Formats: sequence, structure tokens, C-alpha cells
Amino acid sequence: MTDLARPLAGRHIFITGATSGFGERFAHVLGGLGAKVSVSGRRVERLRDLVAALSARGIEAFAVPLDVTDLAAIGPALDAAEAELGPLWGLVNNSGVGGGTSIEKETVENYDWIMNTNVKAVYFMAQAAGRRFIERKAGGRIVNIASIAGLRVLPKLSIYCISKAAVVQMTRTMAIEWARHGINVNAICPGYVETEINRDFFATEAGQRMVAKFPRGRIGKVEDLDGIIALMLDPKSDFMTGAVVNVDDGQLLR
Repeated sequence: MTDLARPLAGRHIFITGATSGFGERFAHVLGGLGAKVSVSGRRVERLRDLVAALSARGIEAFAVPLDVTDLAAIGPALDAAEAELGPLWGLVNNSGVGGGTSIEKETVENYDWIMNTNVKAVYFMAQAAGRRFIERKAGGRIVNIASIAGLRVLPKLSIYCISKAAVVQMTRTMAIEWARHGINVNAICPGYVETEINRDFFATEAGQRMVAKFPRGRIGKVEDLDGIIALMLDPKSDFMTGAVVNVDDGQLLR
């Protein structure tokens, strides 16, 4: 019988961008549901601290240093994770970067940095996981972290918006192509959520004015995605694929 409190017991999930924000939170949430979690990112010391924190809670965890834009490193990173924690069952494609300016001032360098991280790396991470799932004929789960920027236009963030719209369409195409292999691919589109990247801005007067315009006059917290990430990776959500879910407290409605 399935342990209702630990629906992911024994399942190995690989999380990119796990050194802060959503990725770090996802590791704790999914590990708390019984998953074995491989956490990856560029900041090695933070990965070690995260694994120590997870282990202290009795969660089986493994640190995988990885720059997702180094495409040649993706396969070996997954190999190392599987050697430690067993066959992969889920991937949380969480790595991403932002920033920008008005279109006429944008640079090729910023375009490449954002698109290589938010689109190219996400695509080839999913491909690497998908190949493993297909070879084993046991299905799998992929969750791509997009943004409401993929569903609406945000000022002076043209490249970021383009990249997240690409993740939305990527999710749908993967869901269609891999449905016959039992691979479920879904996307989460968070709204404005406070993380270390934007915390300083939202503490400013301009940031507070922005928050005041939101339907509920508040900004999200990383834990506001706990329910949706758990749902998308729950084995009982087998009928859910190709879904693009905005979790934004109604921000898209304003």
C-alpha cells in the first residue's frame, strides 16, 4: 500500500538550480514526500550545505555540481546522480536567469546568456532525462519552471519573456511527443515570488508600489509552490501532462 504521507518514497528526482530559491525549496518539499533528491547548481558550497540540511531531516540527497549551459556536462551529471541514488524518475528543470532593459538597448551577450540558460539548457536537460526514461520503458516526470512572463509581456524584459514563452511551448511539444512513452511533462508559471534575487527591489519604494497593484497586494513566497510541485510529481497524477499552470495569486488578471 502506498504511504499517503510519502507518495514519492524511493523515487529519484534531479533538481537543477538548487542552490537557492525555488530549487532549494523543492528539494526540501520533495524529499519530505519521500523522494531521493539530486541537487545541482554552480555554487558547490551551497550544494554541500543543502545536502547537509536535507540529510539532517533523514532525506537521501546527493550534490551534483553543474553549470547547465555546459551541455557536455549534463550526461555525466545524470550518470553520477544515478550511480549514487538509482535510476532517475523525475526532473525538475528549475535553472534560469533574468534581467534586461528596453529592446533598443539590449545586447547580444545578454540575449545569449538568457536564452542559453532558460531555453537551450532546459531543452537538453529534458532530452537527457527523456532518453533515460524511454530506454527503461518505465515512464517518468519532467517539470519545467517557466514564468507568467511566458504568458504575458513584462516591461523591459523582452528576452526573458521570449525565453519563458519558449519553455511553455517546449513543455507542450515534449508532452505530445513523449506521451506514448509514459513520460509526463508539465510546466509551472510562477508569478512574482520573493527570492534573494529580487528581495532588495521589493523592499524599495518602487517595489512596494508594484506589490500594491497586485490583486491581493502581496508578493509570493517560495513555499507557495509546494502544492503544485508535489502534484506534478505525484505518481497519482498520471493523467496530467502538457499542463501549463500559473501560480500567481491572480497577478495575470490585473
